[in-house]
Amino acid sequence: MYKRLAIALSAALVLGLQVRATPTGVAQFVSETKWQQNEDWFGGFSAIEVLNDGRKYIALTDHGRLVQGRMVRENQDLQSVKIDSSTALNNSKGIAPKNQRQDTEGLAVRRDGQLFISLEGIHQVRAYARASGNAMEYPRHADFAKLQDNGSLEALAIDDRNRLYTLPESSATDARGMPVYRLENGVWSQPFFLSRSRRYEPVGADFGPDGKFYLLERKFTLFGFRSRIRSFVFDANGVASEQAVLETAAGEHDNLEGLSVWRDDTGALRLTMVSDDNFMFFQSTEIVEYLVPGKA
Repeated sequence: MYKRLAIALSAALVLGLQVRATPTGVAQFVSETKWQQNEDWFGGFSAIEVLNDGRKYIALTDHGRLVQGRMVRENQDLQSVKIDSSTALNNSKGIAPKNQRQDTEGLAVRRDGQLFISLEGIHQVRAYARASGNAMEYPRHADFAKLQDNGSLEALAIDDRNRLYTLPESSATDARGMPVYRLENGVWSQPFFLSRSRRYEPVGADFGPDGKFYLLERKFTLFGFRSRIRSFVFDANGVASEQAVLETAAGEHDNLEGLSVWRDDTGALRLTMVSDDNFMFFQSTEIVEYLVPGKA
């Protein structure tokens, strides 16, 4: 399976160089920064959170490693990424599994620093008081048992009331749309659905400082990856409004999976994304940033 995927990705990325086009939507491209390190564990980034007005970050790999460090900027724009620490995450028994894929995909950070991780392989959300601590495992929603092994809880976000939101990557058989699951006071609910279109699948999410829910979606085509970001306003009845923020052409960026929405020192809203290179030599780890102008 991995050989077939590698061949498909290689062909797509080569073809993708020929079809780059200007992204659409209100977001404006700022920068694309290659991130390279020599450590054996480096790669496979699935989530990112930008902190301290863009000066620090926390990132997650899908092999269960949490990375923390600094973002070096000049006039707000990213120049390089530095690693201060990397930690192999423990399970609830205090064990950091070796030589196996953990499928840690989603990351959310509470204001007090508590970390939340969603796992795709076992359809679960965990909490960490600190990166080096043991996991606290939340109970699963009844629907999680029916999720696909390679298509479940990729995206994770936390709102200003400390409620966690997640949704499965693959739910194409549900005519109602993409089910959103919410964890509040340790109890799961499934309050509403998000619209689905054009075979995009959700891979990352974040609540912005404007209170909106931002959803990063991905589609793989013959010409490479396409990425899309939509923003939603939620109310007591579900989705109150939806806006198209960004849609890239095939091959414009690599496999963007993680999203963080934040304000820089000028007050501008920024979208920072990280790509998952799937530990394949012909892909790359990229930090991509866009600016959302005005009141978008």
